[in-house]
Amino acid sequence: MNNSNTKKEILLWSIAFPGFGQLLNGKLVKGSLFILLEFLVNMNGNINIVIIASFYWDIKSAVNLANYQWLMFYPCIYVFAIWDAYRDAGGGTAPFTFLPFVLAAYLGTIGVIFSPTFAIGHHVLGPIWAPILSMCMGVGIGLIIQQYLNKNYKN
Repeated sequence: MNNSNTKKEILLWSIAFPGFGQLLNGKLVKGSLFILLEFLVNMNGNINIVIIASFYWDIKSAVNLANYQWLMFYPCIYVFAIWDAYRDAGGGTAPFTFLPFVLAAYLGTIGVIFSPTFAIGHHVLGPIWAPILSMCMGVGIGLIIQQYLNKNYKN
């Protein structure tokens, strides 16, 4: 890893696009694999089109355009790529650091599954907003569990 790259910088680049963090860490093959997976799942899941419809709050179109067989892979690949880049940059050395990432991936996938019906009030969130909200909840729950375990089970 280049000394000018910080753990946070690599984390943020990986959030922007899976594989970029690995490239910054000098893991060219792994980074290229994540970029290829991102492209493959994105294209087959119609993710960019679904994002545009979701940002225009045309959730019905977003639900109809989404290929859920591919979309279900995205949260796990996305979050794993973020965690992997962060870990390779020297982050995640404290016990249970993986928990927020794992719970974000799990809950993000559950958010995809229930996205056609997941609603707040009368507004269905759809295949972009429901997984994002679920992933944020996963990070929050994971941080709480991580703090609890680190506080109560020091090894």
